[in-house]
Amino acid sequence: MSSTARGARARARIEVTAAIKEEARRQLAAEGAAKLSLRAVARELGMVSSALYRYFPSRDDLLTALIIDAYDSLGASAEAAHAAVADAVPLRRWVAVCEAVRDWALAHPHEYALIYGSPVPGYSAPRTTVPAAARVGILLIGIVRDAQQGQTRPVEPPLPAELRSEAERITADLAPDLSPEVVTVLVAAWSQLYGLVGFEVFGQFNRLVEERAPFFRHAVTRLAHGVGLG
Repeated sequence: MSSTARGARARARIEVTAAIKEEARRQLAAEGAAKLSLRAVARELGMVSSALYRYFPSRDDLLTALIIDAYDSLGASAEAAHAAVADAVPLRRWVAVCEAVRDWALAHPHEYALIYGSPVPGYSAPRTTVPAAARVGILLIGIVRDAQQGQTRPVEPPLPAELRSEAERITADLAPDLSPEVVTVLVAAWSQLYGLVGFEVFGQFNRLVEERAPFFRHAVTRLAHGVGLG
């Protein structure tokens, strides 16, 4: 086969893969991840199921691809926001990343639900999703690391004795150059960030918080103070 023919086949595969994912995202928005069906995707695209299986052998393979795409899209948005303020103080960088997470989630609620909503019955995300899922966390860890290096005395919130071994294990996995005290608070802040975003995306703030952008900024600023950014 000539290189021209191989190139045409590769382009065609990319185009069909993109079309499959786009239709799957439409189904996610309409029906939710639990009802995602390869047969339904194939039908809407005018394909026979056997042809679609050459691209995604199972529903779980398609879900995994969508999950990685969503994490990567979120991560790219956060990284772009951080790059725009890369020379700013750590607190400003932290807030910029957090606001980028919120902006992306509000613009992509169904994809946010896929990665941070209810688990899909019968689906277990493989480890191939981890690098994409870690992109925002890596940014936040880097910001805290920079702030710690710039301080004469590291900020170390009190750590209960019964949590010490678990905190040390988490620290060894995530950021061994930081203290367990700081990493423990950082992990809590990371989870609270997604809790704030989830409350807004999934409607829990309705008739409770009206001025949501300033509320969010205030909340994530408080989270930043907890990890030593000020």
